[in-house]
Amino acid sequence: MTTPKKTSIVLPPRMKLPVKTSDAGSAEGDIAFVTTLAHLLEQANVTEIEVERAGLKVRVSRASAAAPQVVYAPAPSAAPAAAAPVAAAPAAKPAAPAETDWAKHPGAVTSPMVGTAYLSPKPGDPAFVQVGDTVKEDQTLLIVEAMKTMNPIPSPKAGRITQIFVVDARPVEYGEVLMIIE
Repeated sequence: MTTPKKTSIVLPPRMKLPVKTSDAGSAEGDIAFVTTLAHLLEQANVTEIEVERAGLKVRVSRASAAAPQVVYAPAPSAAPAAAAPVAAAPAAKPAAPAETDWAKHPGAVTSPMVGTAYLSPKPGDPAFVQVGDTVKEDQTLLIVEAMKTMNPIPSPKAGRITQIFVVDARPVEYGEVLMIIE
């Protein structure tokens, strides 16, 4: 992850930060200070400004469409079945109950290692398999990257993919159910 570059910005002559000592620490002074920083953020076309003044440290930032925020949810610990499948099953077939222990399913394909699962050979390419696809034994189903090594996960048997539990480019744990082949 790269560290953001700190840049000094010179305020245009018409824009001044509130500097009166009577304003510092007061609600009106703080609001004026933050509002001025927000306007400066917009005018300077930057995504974040951090200023420290008189013991007050303020950071103003705005969301950018070019750099979306990524929020990771904790991995389900006891019920991998609660994870949403990558592709939904046909509408005629009802969803499986949440109590199903997919690890005991005879067609469960589990992760042989901890790593990051990739459903396609490279970004932008179609997935190796999708729900409903028929696969042959030893056909590559997905890749698990571990320690910078790409490990193809082969199909343990021939059959049809009925569930995919992993999401592309997300972490997987050892023994986690990746998909179901029937």
